Amino acid sequence: MEYGKKFSSISPSPTLSIDAKFKKMKQDGIDVVGFGAGEPDFDTPQHIKQAAIDAINRGFTKYTPASGTLELKKAVCEKFKRDNNLDYEPSQIVISNGAKHSLVNVFGAILNPGDEVIIPSPFWVSYPEMVKLNDGVVKVLETTEETDFKFTPQMLKDAITPKTKALVLNSPSNPTGMIYSKEELMEIADICVKHNIFVVSDEIYEHLIYGGKEHVSIASLNDKIKDLTIVVNGVSKTYAMTGWRIGYTASNKEIAKIMANVQSHATSNPNSIAQAAAVAAILGPNDEVEKMRKVFEERRNYMVERINSIEGVSCKMPDGAFYVMMNIKNLLGKEYFGVKVNTCDEFAELFLEKGNVAVVPGSGFGACGYLRWSYATSLENIKMGLDRLEKFLKEGAR
Repeated sequence: MEYGKKFSSISPSPTLSIDAKFKKMKQDGIDVVGFGAGEPDFDTPQHIKQAAIDAINRGFTKYTPASGTLELKKAVCEKFKRDNNLDYEPSQIVISNGAKHSLVNVFGAILNPGDEVIIPSPFWVSYPEMVKLNDGVVKVLETTEETDFKFTPQMLKDAITPKTKALVLNSPSNPTGMIYSKEELMEIADICVKHNIFVVSDEIYEHLIYGGKEHVSIASLNDKIKDLTIVVNGVSKTYAMTGWRIGYTASNKEIAKIMANVQSHATSNPNSIAQAAAVAAILGPNDEVEKMRKVFEERRNYMVERINSIEGVSCKMPDGAFYVMMNIKNLLGKEYFGVKVNTCDEFAELFLEKGNVAVVPGSGFGACGYLRWSYATSLENIKMGLDRLEKFLKEGAR
C-alpha cells in the first residue's frame, strides 16, 4: 500500500517535538527546564476570558460564517487602522484557526506547482513545509549573524528567478528576533513591486518589541506593495491566547475570496467562542500586553548578558519576539561527557540528557550551529537553565 507522497514528505515540527519530550520528562518526575515552546507563560487577560464566558452564556455556540464573524472582521480592520495605518474592508479579512492555518491558506491561494517562494533563513520551522504542502518550491535565502540575520536588497535581487512567486517576510522574526526598519522595507517593497512578487508578511510578534524599536508593516508603505502583500497576524502571542487558535489575514479581495472558499470546505468557521474573545482582545485595553512586554524585555536583557558571559557561546541582542539564537559553533567537534558533538542536534540532545535543559536545535530553522532559547518562561527558570549550561560545559569537557 502506497501512501500520499506529498504528506509523507512533511517532517514533524521540531519545536513541538522538543516541547513534547520536555513535558514527558517533567511528567516522569525529572527536574527538567524547558525553553522550547513559543508560548507566553502569562495567562490570558481576564476581560478576554470573560468575553468568552459571556459568549457561552448567551448561546454563541453555533456555526459562524466560514471566514469569521463580521464583528471580528470589523475589529481586525480597526486594529489595522489603529496600529498600522492600513485601510481594509471586512471582505479583505479572513479569520482562521490560528496564524498557522492562515499561512497554509495563503500559500494555497497564491501558489501553483513549481512556483518558488523565497524564505530567508533562519526561518520559522513551518514555512518550508507549508510551501511544500501547497506544491511550491522552497528557495532559502541564507543570512548571517554579521548582518543581524537580515538579507540585503542585493541578496534578494540575486535570489529572484522567473519562477519566483512570493517572499516570506517575518518581522519581528522567529527565531532571531530581528526587525526590518522602514528604510529596509522600502527597498524590499520596491524590488517586489518591480518583479511582481507577493509578500507574505508574518507580523504575529508586532507588539513584542524592545529597546524603543518600532514595527512597520510593509503593506503600509504604498498601494502597490499593499496589493501584493498578504499580512498574517493573530491573537496568540500578543494576548497570551495560543490555545484559542485565532489567526487572520488581510489581502486583496481576490486572494481573500479564494482563502474563504477553501476554508468553507476544509474547516468551516474558527471556534465561535474564541472569535468573541478575540474581539475583546483586539478592541480592549492593552495594559496587560504592555506589562507582559516589559517582563519579556527584562528577561531578554538578562539572557543575552548571561549567555555572552559564558565561554564558548554567544548571541545577538534580539529586537522583538521572545527568542535568542545562541551561537555554539565553537563547541561543535568537541567531546562532552565522553561524546563527540558534531551538530547542534547532537548538542541539544546531549544537553537535555545530561543537563536536563530543553532547547531547540537551529537545524530546523535553517541555522546549523545555533540553539534557540525562548525567554517566554520565568526569570527563575532562565537563571536555572543558564546555570545548567555553564555546569554542563565545565563538567562535560573534563
